[in-house]
Amino acid sequence: MNAKISIVKCNSYESLAVEQAERRTVDLLGGITCFVKPGSRVLVKPNLLMSKGPEYAITTHPQVVSSVIHILKEINCRVVIGDGPSVWGEYIENVDEVYEVTGIKKVAHDEGVELVNFDKRRMRDKFPLTSWLDECDYLINLPKFKTHGFTLITGAIKNLFGLIPGTYKTELHKNYFKPSEFVKILADIYQEARPALTIIDGISAMEGEGPGTSGKVRQLNLLLAGSDCVALDTVMARIMGIKHQEVLSTREAALRGLGEDNLSKIKIEGEGIDKLNIRPFILPQASKLNNLPDAFKIILKWLIRYYPYSLRLKCTRCGHCVNICPKKCIMLKKKGIVFNYKQCIACFCCQESCPAAAIGVKKSILAKLIGL
Repeated sequence: MNAKISIVKCNSYESLAVEQAERRTVDLLGGITCFVKPGSRVLVKPNLLMSKGPEYAITTHPQVVSSVIHILKEINCRVVIGDGPSVWGEYIENVDEVYEVTGIKKVAHDEGVELVNFDKRRMRDKFPLTSWLDECDYLINLPKFKTHGFTLITGAIKNLFGLIPGTYKTELHKNYFKPSEFVKILADIYQEARPALTIIDGISAMEGEGPGTSGKVRQLNLLLAGSDCVALDTVMARIMGIKHQEVLSTREAALRGLGEDNLSKIKIEGEGIDKLNIRPFILPQASKLNNLPDAFKIILKWLIRYYPYSLRLKCTRCGHCVNICPKKCIMLKKKGIVFNYKQCIACFCCQESCPAAAIGVKKSILAKLIGL
Protein backbone atom coordinates (compact mmCIF):
# COMPACT_ATOMS: atom_id res chain seq x y z
CA MET A 1 0.00 0.00 0.00
CA ASN A 2 1.34 3.40 -1.00
CA ALA A 3 0.47 5.81 1.84
CA LYS A 4 2.21 8.72 0.20
CA ILE A 5 0.52 11.87 -1.02
CA SER A 6 1.63 15.22 -2.39
CA ILE A 7 0.40 18.73 -1.63
CA VAL A 8 1.22 21.57 -4.01
CA LYS A 9 0.22 25.22 -3.92
CA CYS A 10 -1.55 26.77 -6.91
CA ASN A 11 -2.90 30.30 -6.64
CA SER A 12 -5.21 30.44 -9.67
CA TYR A 13 -6.91 28.45 -12.41
CA GLU A 14 -4.76 30.07 -15.08
CA SER A 15 -3.90 27.23 -17.45
CA LEU A 16 -0.12 27.34 -17.12
CA ALA A 17 -0.25 27.61 -13.31
CA VAL A 18 -2.58 24.61 -12.99
CA GLU A 19 -0.61 22.50 -15.43
CA GLN A 20 2.69 23.16 -13.65
CA ALA A 21 1.18 22.51 -10.22
CA GLU A 22 -0.61 19.35 -11.32
CA ARG A 23 2.51 17.96 -12.95
CA ARG A 24 4.42 18.63 -9.76
CA THR A 25 1.85 16.76 -7.64
CA VAL A 26 2.33 13.72 -9.86
CA ASP A 27 6.10 14.03 -10.20
CA LEU A 28 6.51 14.22 -6.42
CA LEU A 29 4.93 10.77 -6.30
CA GLY A 30 7.25 9.30 -8.92
CA GLY A 31 5.56 10.32 -12.18
CA ILE A 32 2.44 9.24 -14.02
CA THR A 33 3.87 5.86 -15.09
CA CYS A 34 3.93 4.82 -11.44
CA PHE A 35 0.12 4.78 -11.64
CA VAL A 36 -0.85 4.31 -15.28
CA LYS A 37 0.70 2.08 -17.95
CA PRO A 38 1.53 3.86 -21.24
CA GLY A 39 -0.91 3.21 -24.06
CA SER A 40 -3.77 2.21 -21.74
CA ARG A 41 -7.38 3.39 -21.72
CA VAL A 42 -8.23 5.69 -18.83
CA LEU A 43 -11.55 6.88 -17.39
CA VAL A 44 -11.22 10.37 -15.91
CA LYS A 45 -13.98 11.07 -13.36
CA PRO A 46 -14.44 14.64 -12.10
CA ASN A 47 -17.05 15.78 -9.57
CA LEU A 48 -19.95 17.19 -11.63
CA LEU A 49 -22.74 17.51 -9.12
CA MET A 50 -25.01 19.84 -11.11
CA SER A 51 -25.27 22.42 -13.88
CA LYS A 52 -23.23 25.17 -12.27
CA GLY A 53 -20.16 26.97 -13.57
CA PRO A 54 -16.67 26.51 -12.09
CA GLU A 55 -16.93 29.81 -10.18
CA TYR A 56 -19.34 28.18 -7.70
CA ALA A 57 -16.67 25.69 -6.53
CA ILE A 58 -19.28 22.93 -6.72
CA THR A 59 -17.64 21.00 -9.54
CA THR A 60 -14.09 20.05 -10.49
CA HIS A 61 -12.59 22.92 -12.45
CA PRO A 62 -12.21 22.14 -16.18
CA GLN A 63 -8.58 23.25 -16.12
CA VAL A 64 -7.76 20.51 -13.60
CA VAL A 65 -9.38 17.99 -15.95
CA SER A 66 -7.56 19.40 -18.98
CA SER A 67 -4.17 19.24 -17.28
CA VAL A 68 -4.48 15.59 -16.31
CA ILE A 69 -5.47 14.76 -19.90
CA HIS A 70 -2.26 16.43 -21.12
CA ILE A 71 -0.22 14.29 -18.73
CA LEU A 72 -1.98 11.10 -19.87
CA LYS A 73 -1.61 11.93 -23.55
CA GLU A 74 2.15 12.18 -23.14
CA ILE A 75 2.22 8.45 -22.45
CA ASN A 76 -0.19 7.73 -25.33
CA CYS A 77 -3.24 6.95 -23.19
CA ARG A 78 -6.74 6.91 -24.68
CA VAL A 79 -8.87 9.07 -22.39
CA VAL A 80 -12.61 9.13 -21.75
CA ILE A 81 -14.31 11.58 -19.37
CA GLY A 82 -17.51 10.82 -17.51
CA ASP A 83 -19.56 11.29 -14.35
CA GLY A 84 -23.03 10.52 -13.04
CA PRO A 85 -24.59 13.86 -12.02
CA SER A 86 -27.27 14.12 -9.35
CA VAL A 87 -30.56 12.35 -9.98
CA TRP A 88 -33.88 14.16 -10.14
CA GLY A 89 -36.46 11.49 -9.32
CA GLU A 90 -37.07 9.08 -12.20
CA TYR A 91 -34.55 10.47 -14.67
CA ILE A 92 -30.98 11.69 -14.86
CA GLU A 93 -30.56 15.42 -15.04
CA ASN A 94 -29.73 16.49 -18.57
CA VAL A 95 -26.16 15.25 -18.64
CA ASP A 96 -25.31 17.27 -21.74
CA GLU A 97 -26.35 20.42 -19.89
CA VAL A 98 -24.14 19.49 -16.93
CA TYR A 99 -21.18 18.86 -19.23
CA GLU A 100 -21.83 22.13 -21.06
CA VAL A 101 -22.27 24.43 -18.06
CA THR A 102 -19.41 22.96 -16.01
CA GLY A 103 -16.99 23.46 -18.92
CA ILE A 104 -16.21 19.76 -19.31
CA LYS A 105 -17.77 19.50 -22.78
CA LYS A 106 -15.38 22.17 -24.05
CA VAL A 107 -12.43 20.35 -22.49
CA ALA A 108 -13.40 17.12 -24.27
CA HIS A 109 -13.79 18.98 -27.57
CA ASP A 110 -10.52 20.91 -27.26
CA GLU A 111 -8.54 17.83 -26.21
CA GLY A 112 -10.20 15.48 -28.69
CA VAL A 113 -11.27 12.95 -26.06
CA GLU A 114 -14.53 11.06 -25.63
CA LEU A 115 -17.18 12.38 -23.26
CA VAL A 116 -19.40 9.52 -22.07
CA ASN A 117 -22.66 8.99 -20.21
CA PHE A 118 -22.97 6.42 -17.46
CA ASP A 119 -26.06 4.88 -19.07
CA LYS A 120 -24.77 1.29 -18.99
CA ARG A 121 -24.01 -0.55 -15.80
CA ARG A 122 -22.92 -3.83 -14.28
CA MET A 123 -24.45 -5.01 -11.02
CA ARG A 124 -22.16 -5.63 -8.07
CA ASP A 125 -23.28 -7.07 -4.74
CA LYS A 126 -25.53 -4.23 -3.51
CA PHE A 127 -25.37 -1.71 -6.31
CA PRO A 128 -24.46 -1.22 -9.98
CA LEU A 129 -21.42 0.68 -11.24
CA THR A 130 -20.92 2.18 -14.66
CA SER A 131 -19.72 -0.35 -17.22
CA TRP A 132 -17.04 2.14 -18.30
CA LEU A 133 -14.99 0.79 -15.41
CA ASP A 134 -14.89 -2.54 -17.27
CA GLU A 135 -14.02 -0.91 -20.59
CA CYS A 136 -11.11 1.12 -19.22
CA ASP A 137 -7.82 -0.06 -17.73
CA TYR A 138 -7.52 2.68 -15.11
CA LEU A 139 -9.65 5.19 -13.22
CA ILE A 140 -8.39 8.70 -12.46
CA ASN A 141 -10.43 10.31 -9.68
CA LEU A 142 -10.72 14.13 -9.65
CA PRO A 143 -12.79 15.21 -6.60
CA LYS A 144 -13.53 18.72 -5.40
CA PHE A 145 -12.37 19.83 -1.93
CA LYS A 146 -15.73 20.42 -0.18
CA THR A 147 -17.73 20.00 2.98
CA HIS A 148 -20.83 17.80 2.88
CA GLY A 149 -23.89 18.01 5.12
CA PHE A 150 -24.39 14.25 5.26
CA THR A 151 -20.86 12.78 5.05
CA LEU A 152 -18.98 15.82 6.46
CA ILE A 153 -16.56 15.97 3.51
CA THR A 154 -16.67 15.32 -0.21
CA GLY A 155 -13.25 14.05 -1.07
CA ALA A 156 -11.49 11.09 -2.61
CA ILE A 157 -13.86 8.36 -1.40
CA LYS A 158 -17.18 10.21 -1.64
CA ASN A 159 -16.54 11.29 -5.25
CA LEU A 160 -16.73 7.64 -6.30
CA PHE A 161 -20.46 7.65 -5.49
CA GLY A 162 -20.87 9.27 -8.92
CA LEU A 163 -19.87 5.96 -10.54
CA ILE A 164 -23.36 4.70 -9.67
CA PRO A 165 -25.69 5.44 -12.60
CA GLY A 166 -29.21 6.79 -12.61
CA THR A 167 -31.80 6.44 -9.90
CA TYR A 168 -29.77 3.89 -7.93
CA LYS A 169 -28.25 6.79 -6.00
CA THR A 170 -31.70 7.68 -4.69
CA GLU A 171 -32.37 4.05 -3.77
CA LEU A 172 -29.14 3.84 -1.79
CA HIS A 173 -29.94 7.02 0.11
CA LYS A 174 -33.37 5.60 0.92
CA ASN A 175 -32.13 2.16 1.98
CA TYR A 176 -29.02 3.29 3.87
CA PHE A 177 -30.20 6.61 5.31
CA LYS A 178 -28.17 6.51 8.52
CA PRO A 179 -24.70 8.01 8.03
CA SER A 180 -23.15 4.98 9.77
CA GLU A 181 -24.80 2.72 7.16
CA PHE A 182 -24.30 4.96 4.13
CA VAL A 183 -20.54 5.15 4.65
CA LYS A 184 -20.37 1.37 4.39
CA ILE A 185 -21.76 1.70 0.86
CA LEU A 186 -19.11 4.32 0.08
CA ALA A 187 -16.43 1.94 1.35
CA ASP A 188 -17.96 -0.85 -0.77
CA ILE A 189 -17.72 1.34 -3.86
CA TYR A 190 -14.10 2.23 -3.09
CA GLN A 191 -13.31 -1.44 -2.62
CA GLU A 192 -14.82 -2.22 -6.05
CA ALA A 193 -13.42 0.75 -7.98
CA ARG A 194 -9.95 1.58 -6.74
CA PRO A 195 -8.65 4.66 -8.59
CA ALA A 196 -5.10 4.42 -9.88
CA LEU A 197 -4.59 8.07 -8.98
CA THR A 198 -6.66 10.76 -7.28
CA ILE A 199 -6.04 14.49 -7.62
CA ILE A 200 -8.19 16.73 -5.40
CA ASP A 201 -9.07 20.18 -6.73
CA GLY A 202 -8.66 22.45 -3.73
CA ILE A 203 -7.63 25.63 -5.52
CA SER A 204 -11.09 26.98 -4.80
CA ALA A 205 -12.80 24.92 -2.11
CA MET A 206 -16.11 24.92 -0.27
CA GLU A 207 -17.03 25.23 3.39
CA GLY A 208 -20.29 25.50 5.31
CA GLU A 209 -23.44 23.81 4.03
CA GLY A 210 -21.79 22.00 1.11
CA PRO A 211 -21.62 20.31 -1.31
CA GLY A 212 -24.08 22.37 -3.41
CA THR A 213 -25.25 25.94 -3.77
CA SER A 214 -25.73 26.43 -0.01
CA GLY A 215 -21.98 26.15 0.62
CA LYS A 216 -19.51 29.02 0.71
CA VAL A 217 -16.64 29.32 -1.74
CA ARG A 218 -13.24 29.53 -0.10
CA GLN A 219 -9.92 30.11 -1.81
CA LEU A 220 -7.54 27.41 -0.59
CA ASN A 221 -4.93 27.34 -3.39
CA LEU A 222 -4.02 23.66 -3.04
CA LEU A 223 -3.89 20.50 -5.12
CA LEU A 224 -3.56 17.12 -3.39
CA ALA A 225 -2.64 13.85 -5.10
CA GLY A 226 -2.08 10.19 -4.25
CA SER A 227 -3.29 6.66 -4.86
CA ASP A 228 -4.51 6.01 -1.30
CA CYS A 229 -7.96 7.64 -0.99
CA VAL A 230 -8.08 6.99 2.75
CA ALA A 231 -4.78 8.82 3.25
CA LEU A 232 -5.94 11.69 1.02
CA ASP A 233 -9.21 12.12 2.93
CA THR A 234 -7.31 11.91 6.23
CA VAL A 235 -5.01 14.74 5.17
CA MET A 236 -7.91 16.69 3.68
CA ALA A 237 -9.75 16.46 7.01
CA ARG A 238 -6.66 17.64 8.85
CA ILE A 239 -6.38 20.66 6.56
CA MET A 240 -10.03 21.46 7.25
CA GLY A 241 -9.42 21.27 10.99
CA ILE A 242 -11.34 18.01 11.42
CA LYS A 243 -10.18 14.94 13.29
CA HIS A 244 -10.04 12.17 10.72
CA GLN A 245 -12.03 9.84 13.03
CA GLU A 246 -14.98 12.21 12.59
CA VAL A 247 -15.15 11.42 8.87
CA LEU A 248 -17.11 8.17 8.98
CA SER A 249 -16.26 7.10 5.43
CA THR A 250 -12.53 7.42 6.14
CA ARG A 251 -12.87 5.47 9.37
CA GLU A 252 -14.88 2.68 7.72
CA ALA A 253 -12.46 2.29 4.81
CA ALA A 254 -9.46 2.26 7.17
CA LEU A 255 -11.07 -0.41 9.36
CA ARG A 256 -11.33 -2.59 6.26
CA GLY A 257 -7.64 -2.13 5.53
CA LEU A 258 -8.31 -0.15 2.36
CA GLY A 259 -5.90 2.64 3.22
CA GLU A 260 -3.94 4.50 5.87
CA ASP A 261 -5.65 6.91 8.26
CA ASN A 262 -2.76 7.39 10.67
CA LEU A 263 -1.16 10.74 9.84
CA SER A 264 2.17 9.66 11.31
CA LYS A 265 2.31 6.86 8.73
CA ILE A 266 1.40 9.00 5.72
CA LYS A 267 4.38 10.46 3.88
CA ILE A 268 3.59 13.94 2.58
CA GLU A 269 5.61 15.36 -0.28
CA GLY A 270 5.58 19.06 -1.16
CA GLU A 271 3.87 21.38 1.29
CA GLY A 272 3.81 20.33 4.94
CA ILE A 273 0.39 20.47 6.62
CA ASP A 274 1.58 22.34 9.70
CA LYS A 275 3.22 25.04 7.58
CA LEU A 276 0.05 25.80 5.62
CA ASN A 277 -1.44 27.72 8.55
CA ILE A 278 -5.05 27.35 7.39
CA ARG A 279 -7.92 28.41 9.63
CA PRO A 280 -10.46 25.64 10.34
CA PHE A 281 -13.27 25.24 7.83
CA ILE A 282 -16.84 26.15 8.70
CA LEU A 283 -18.62 22.79 8.88
CA PRO A 284 -22.20 21.84 7.99
CA GLN A 285 -24.57 22.15 10.93
CA ALA A 286 -26.06 18.68 10.54
CA SER A 287 -22.66 17.00 10.64
CA LYS A 288 -22.48 17.59 14.41
CA LEU A 289 -24.83 14.64 14.94
CA ASN A 290 -22.70 12.14 13.03
CA ASN A 291 -20.41 11.25 15.90
CA LEU A 292 -23.04 10.81 18.58
CA PRO A 293 -23.47 7.13 19.55
CA ASP A 294 -26.22 5.44 17.51
CA ALA A 295 -28.03 4.36 20.69
CA PHE A 296 -28.08 7.96 21.90
CA LYS A 297 -29.43 9.15 18.55
CA ILE A 298 -32.17 6.50 18.55
CA ILE A 299 -33.33 7.37 22.07
CA LEU A 300 -33.47 11.10 21.36
CA LYS A 301 -34.32 10.78 17.66
CA TRP A 302 -37.10 13.35 17.65
CA LEU A 303 -35.59 15.64 20.28
CA ILE A 304 -32.08 16.21 18.90
CA ARG A 305 -32.52 16.83 15.23
CA TYR A 306 -31.36 18.77 12.20
CA TYR A 307 -33.78 19.04 9.33
CA PRO A 308 -34.19 20.91 6.04
CA TYR A 309 -36.60 23.75 5.50
CA SER A 310 -37.53 26.00 2.61
CA LEU A 311 -36.12 29.51 2.19
CA ARG A 312 -39.20 30.69 0.34
CA LEU A 313 -37.80 33.99 -0.89
CA LYS A 314 -35.09 32.08 -2.74
CA CYS A 315 -37.22 29.16 -3.91
CA THR A 316 -37.90 29.11 -7.68
CA ARG A 317 -40.34 26.17 -7.43
CA CYS A 318 -38.22 24.22 -9.92
CA GLY A 319 -39.18 20.91 -8.28
CA HIS A 320 -35.68 19.43 -8.11
CA CYS A 321 -36.00 18.75 -4.39
CA VAL A 322 -39.37 17.07 -4.89
CA ASN A 323 -38.01 14.74 -7.55
CA ILE A 324 -34.78 13.82 -5.78
CA CYS A 325 -36.23 13.13 -2.31
CA PRO A 326 -35.68 9.41 -1.55
CA LYS A 327 -38.71 9.25 0.75
CA LYS A 328 -40.98 11.43 -1.44
CA CYS A 329 -41.80 13.61 1.54
CA ILE A 330 -41.58 17.00 -0.19
CA MET A 331 -44.61 18.52 -1.91
CA LEU A 332 -44.72 21.47 -4.28
CA LYS A 333 -47.46 23.95 -3.34
CA LYS A 334 -48.45 27.36 -4.70
CA LYS A 335 -46.43 29.16 -2.05
CA GLY A 336 -43.43 26.85 -2.35
CA ILE A 337 -42.39 23.47 -1.00
CA VAL A 338 -43.74 21.70 2.08
CA PHE A 339 -41.98 18.93 4.03
CA ASN A 340 -43.60 15.92 5.68
CA TYR A 341 -41.19 15.71 8.59
CA LYS A 342 -42.61 12.40 9.82
CA GLN A 343 -41.16 10.81 6.68
CA CYS A 344 -38.01 12.94 6.34
CA ILE A 345 -34.76 11.04 6.97
CA ALA A 346 -32.60 14.20 6.97
CA CYS A 347 -30.36 12.99 4.15
CA PHE A 348 -30.26 16.58 2.80
CA CYS A 349 -30.41 15.39 -0.81
CA CYS A 350 -32.85 18.29 -1.30
CA GLN A 351 -30.28 20.83 -0.16
CA GLU A 352 -27.53 19.19 -2.20
CA SER A 353 -29.58 19.29 -5.40
CA CYS A 354 -31.16 22.73 -5.04
CA PRO A 355 -29.81 25.05 -7.78
CA ALA A 356 -31.01 28.18 -5.95
CA ALA A 357 -29.58 27.63 -2.43
CA ALA A 358 -33.18 27.66 -1.20
CA ILE A 359 -32.95 24.85 1.38
CA GLY A 360 -31.77 25.81 4.85
CA VAL A 361 -31.00 23.78 7.96
CA LYS A 362 -32.92 24.04 11.23
CA LYS A 363 -32.16 22.33 14.50
CA SER A 364 -34.46 21.27 17.28
CA ILE A 365 -34.73 23.22 20.54
CA LEU A 366 -32.83 20.55 22.50
CA ALA A 367 -30.04 20.52 19.93
CA LYS A 368 -29.71 24.27 20.41
CA LEU A 369 -29.80 24.01 24.21
CA ILE A 370 -26.99 21.45 24.42
CA GLY A 371 -24.86 23.33 21.93
CA LEU A 372 -24.98 20.98 18.94
